[in-house]
Amino acid sequence: MKRSRLAWLSALCLCALALDAGGDERPAQAEVVVLLHGLARSDRSMQPLAERLTAAGFRTFNVRYASRDHGPEVLVDQLDEALRACCREFERLHFVTHSLGGILVRAYAAERAPSNLGRVVMLAPPNHGSEYVDAFTDWPLFRVAAGPTGVQLGTSPDSLPNRLPPPRFEFGVIAGARSLNPLSSGVIPGESDGTVSIDSTKLEGMRDFITVDEAHGLIMRSPHVADQTIAFLRRGRFDAEPADAD
Repeated sequence: MKRSRLAWLSALCLCALALDAGGDERPAQAEVVVLLHGLARSDRSMQPLAERLTAAGFRTFNVRYASRDHGPEVLVDQLDEALRACCREFERLHFVTHSLGGILVRAYAAERAPSNLGRVVMLAPPNHGSEYVDAFTDWPLFRVAAGPTGVQLGTSPDSLPNRLPPPRFEFGVIAGARSLNPLSSGVIPGESDGTVSIDSTKLEGMRDFITVDEAHGLIMRSPHVADQTIAFLRRGRFDAEPADAD
């Protein structure tokens, strides 16, 4: 556990707590946006989005966590520790998440229910699990690659996402509708981003929902997704665009 804490403290040193930046409808300085990457990724995958948020006037904290090394309980504890170190002075705490990051925020909010929790934008979240995990979870190499939390992201009733209660915070979902994964069509029914079906991203209580023509591993790098994320953080809704909102 000491090693894990050192990893989190290292991440704190690399965080982006951005000061004032330009942009209209600038949020209050008492607000901060925490970015959480997905499974087997790092904070670098969220950095372009963090920079777009900073340019729009948001303070950001881009978290790096060892997504494949621990079970969900430890990851939630580590997230809580990081938030206490970086963000306790802010009156409003927003999140922008990719994939597993959205499930961790749900788990964190269900256990800790922070009073300053604001808006959450989930990018490609497996809110009801991933059929891709179902198909390969018994493969030893997949279990090693996914780690103890990743293998719990299937669609069964006792999977990690399906054990969590509906969120009690304000959130919007952006789902990808492009698959670059040649294996996905055989294991994921309907439209998907190659890892998570569009239907699985939807969740009871979401304030808004859109789809974009992006794949699972690239959705967080899209300028259009960044613009939609900024819109939701500011106004609690995405900008209505018929090409992307089905």
